[in-house]
Amino acid sequence: MPRGILWSLVICTILYIATALVLTGIVHYSKLNVPAPIALGVDSTGMTWLRPVIKLGAIAGLSSTMLVMLLGQPRIFYSMSRDGLLPPVFSRVHPRFKTPHITTAMTGVVVAIVAGLFPIATLTQLTSMGTLLAFAMVSIGVWMLRRSEPNLERPFKTPWMPWVPILGALICLLQMFGLPLATWIRLVLWLAVGLAIYFGYGRAAAARLREA
Repeated sequence: MPRGILWSLVICTILYIATALVLTGIVHYSKLNVPAPIALGVDSTGMTWLRPVIKLGAIAGLSSTMLVMLLGQPRIFYSMSRDGLLPPVFSRVHPRFKTPHITTAMTGVVVAIVAGLFPIATLTQLTSMGTLLAFAMVSIGVWMLRRSEPNLERPFKTPWMPWVPILGALICLLQMFGLPLATWIRLVLWLAVGLAIYFGYGRAAAARLREA
């Protein structure tokens, strides 16, 4: 699994770089800050027959990304509920399909409402901010865990410690600083909500478990 993940990242990185080089060779980079840059690049070439293919590919790519996120987020809620950080309803599993059906439905409803009410630019900035923050925290966590628990058994070890996690965290933070101030304000508000849930419910639930 680690090799599959790493090779997937390498291949995707090469493909993204190649796509960016082709696009910036066709259209000036200042004109590509649009929701559909690849479609814009194809339109500028005059190859009108390629437009439907590109747009269908973009729809397929977005659909797969949405599906992965909608499958992953309910399982995060499930794990948090199992750890006592969320109410038990979040860890309920369907008796037949053995999936967290309640959190899946809740996630789908919330995502649909948010997608219908907020501009796509705002949502993409929030998604980028949250993803970069998560990656930075994971990188820092890997570094700290390797220092605090050096003898812990690990099926896979991050190579070139500590430079890989440090550089990963720094690169994520640099990209976060490139996002607008409004996105940072929204991040602080969401963190405040998350901390309130943690200290209000999670710690109380942990105390009840210790007493039991």
